[in-house]
Amino acid sequence: MTSMDARNPGRRLVAALLMLIAGCALRPNLQPPQLSVLDVQLESLQLWQQRLRLRVHVENPNDRALAVQGLTYTLEVEGQPVANGAAGAPFTVPARGAQDFDLEVTANLAPTLIALLGRIAQADAAPVPYHLSGEVTLSAGWLRHVPFDARGSFSLH
Repeated sequence: MTSMDARNPGRRLVAALLMLIAGCALRPNLQPPQLSVLDVQLESLQLWQQRLRLRVHVENPNDRALAVQGLTYTLEVEGQPVANGAAGAPFTVPARGAQDFDLEVTANLAPTLIALLGRIAQADAAPVPYHLSGEVTLSAGWLRHVPFDARGSFSLH
């Protein structure tokens, strides 16, 4: 540290802020991935806890591959929060490509269970609306956390 820096701590702060701004300008601008639920399978059914396997499709709109280390999520079904958690099985989504993965979900569907069971019993059940939101954690790069928000519907079987 020079004697000028010791007398003027504001100069160090300005230099640090300039470095931070330059770092932000160099950080890649990643678009959030688009996720959609392709399929839902009921693995086990108990009154207060259900295990579901969601087949999730993720599309990467970016010019670089996304090395996904894991993700955190919140799942709503028919407007009711039913599950949240984290998944940690790493996978890579190619640049401007897509990848499917399975998400094991432990849920409490008690508020919506009767309606969902009624849908399963119907041969021509209407699609079930969902809202899946959260954050993808990347294993490399400047930007490590990319949020996502997906809405759609799925069929139960």
